[in-house]
Amino acid sequence: MDIEKSNNVNVMYEEKFIVSRRGVKLFSCRWAPADREAKALVFLCHGYAMECSISMRGCADRLVKAGYEVHGIDCEGHGKSSGLLGLINSFDDLVDDLSEHFTNISEKKENRRKLRILMGESMGGAMVLRLHRKMPEFWDGAVLVAPMCKIAEEMKPSPVVITILTALARIIPTWKLTPTPDIIDIAFRDPQVRQEVRSNPYTYKGRPRLQSSYQLYTASVDLEKRLDEVSLPFIVLHGQEDKVTDPSVSKTLHEMARTTDKTVKLYPGMWHSLSYGELPENQDIVYSDVINWIDQRLNARLEEQLKSANDQNMIQIHSDK
Repeated sequence: MDIEKSNNVNVMYEEKFIVSRRGVKLFSCRWAPADREAKALVFLCHGYAMECSISMRGCADRLVKAGYEVHGIDCEGHGKSSGLLGLINSFDDLVDDLSEHFTNISEKKENRRKLRILMGESMGGAMVLRLHRKMPEFWDGAVLVAPMCKIAEEMKPSPVVITILTALARIIPTWKLTPTPDIIDIAFRDPQVRQEVRSNPYTYKGRPRLQSSYQLYTASVDLEKRLDEVSLPFIVLHGQEDKVTDPSVSKTLHEMARTTDKTVKLYPGMWHSLSYGELPENQDIVYSDVINWIDQRLNARLEEQLKSANDQNMIQIHSDK
């Protein structure tokens, strides 16, 4: 466990490997305020080809400064976790691994009364929605950053090519044959971040593997068909110049979701990776919106708990008379 200084805040950081129920060795990390109890828990779900310890550090530092405890995990085939780098054999398996790890943390004695917020960008946003679908009443809210509810047309091959690639994925699943633009070039607006991603040994570079593309495509199609099932409070944030995931589907999600506690933020001129790859001044805007939204949900929970405690006191007073 390390204590780090970030933005004049002492941040406690620890990392460890866990073994999932499937027997997969996964890297996990945790950031928390070093000198006070965290107000709530935030669980981060990273994007395709990314990892948590380096690319999510800036996000975690901002959330810890706001008083939150943050947990991340590298999915199988990503970062420091086991599996062939860049290979997604089963999107469902990745969601199951996250669900197991995040619920185990949430159910620890010291965490049971804390607000539980899921936060994911791109593929991670799709994972958040699938985690919610798996346990609809468990999570208290979601921060969806450019969620992969539909892959942008600029990224999708033609229907004929999709059919061919789907067939090939069954035969040569690990081959890097998916004909897509360089995701790094179109996802990360800040040139310095693009260089960081390319030099990070734990991020996957190159064309997507066939099985990974098939899994991501089918997951996004499934989500797009079931947007009306989203029932937890959420904020969805999307750059209007996103060329990786379709910002129009974030608007559709906001319109169709059955929850009444929903917010959409569309940012003119911003690209895909809002939490890591945008220009610093734009990240300030995005994180201000995110933290304000979480703070509002936390304050509402505290007011609800206070009201419940007062009601119980009044009942006790009347019963004592």
